[in-house]
Amino acid sequence: MRLSAMGDVAMTVPVLRSFVKQYPTVKITVISRPFFKPFFDGIPNLDFFAFDEKKRHKGFLGLLRLFRDVKKLKIDGFADLHNVLRSKVVSLLFALSGKKTATVDKGREGKKELTRAENKILKPLPTMFARHAKVFEELGFRLNLSNPEFPKKAVLGAEITDLIGENYQKLIGIAPFAQYDSKVYPIDLMQEVIEKLADNKDHTIVLFGGGAKEIEILESLSKPFKNVINAAGKIKFQQELKLISNLNVMLSMDSGNAHIAAMLGVKVITLWGATHPYAGFSPFNQSLENALISDRNQYPLLPTSVYGNKIVEGYEDAMRTISPKKVVKSIEKLL
Repeated sequence: MRLSAMGDVAMTVPVLRSFVKQYPTVKITVISRPFFKPFFDGIPNLDFFAFDEKKRHKGFLGLLRLFRDVKKLKIDGFADLHNVLRSKVVSLLFALSGKKTATVDKGREGKKELTRAENKILKPLPTMFARHAKVFEELGFRLNLSNPEFPKKAVLGAEITDLIGENYQKLIGIAPFAQYDSKVYPIDLMQEVIEKLADNKDHTIVLFGGGAKEIEILESLSKPFKNVINAAGKIKFQQELKLISNLNVMLSMDSGNAHIAAMLGVKVITLWGATHPYAGFSPFNQSLENALISDRNQYPLLPTSVYGNKIVEGYEDAMRTISPKKVVKSIEKLL
């Protein structure tokens, strides 16, 4: 069970792909929001159970109904990959019914040590992928995540090729937004990155985002260039996943798009502001070299937050220490 957020749900996918490969006789049922179902399409021995937040599974009585609905599937064990009140309630109900359960340890104490202002302990914490694997180990299934397999690149339909063309050579994705401003690379610097990448006519740059305000900004960023395309609001989510699977590289903030690209086997460059890859949220199977971090010499309190939701006065421009030239060079290196 993992209900949200988008990036966190995406981070379960590589672990589950490893699971079904290493235990092909075991059936997995994923409980999550209906929107995330396409993440799990094509994974063998895996079924998707849609969590109905607004009606059937709403509130405490809804969680009882969820327990009864899932119990009908005759499950043998319950893996709580969320560790929030809802998932804890369902896990407890399964434990009381005699089923084996395990809950992810989010490592809150280590994250406090990493992000506190005084006596900060700057060291890598276990990744969320390792934490998820630990849950399955507690259920009796030891996992090896070191040799991952990824799905093949999706076949692009007419709607996508009409959008991006058919003659692209290098396909670069850019997702310039995140939930919190402290994780967003300044738009003027991102514009420089796009300009430099667009100078190479072998590059086709695709911009990703969502919501009216983001779409407006992406349109303004793409307008001056023939080889820069705004995909936001123009194709459905499933088509977006197919398009991402065909990228040569994705440039993303510490956000869901980084994890979506990584779960599809795409190389990812990530930009980090208030947050830091040491917290365990670096995209799957990516080198730490590909994580470009704000300058801690100038901003020694970094990281100030695990999720980017904590505002520290004077740290608004921390991401300006990541130069557009460095970003472009990192992308070109992967190309």
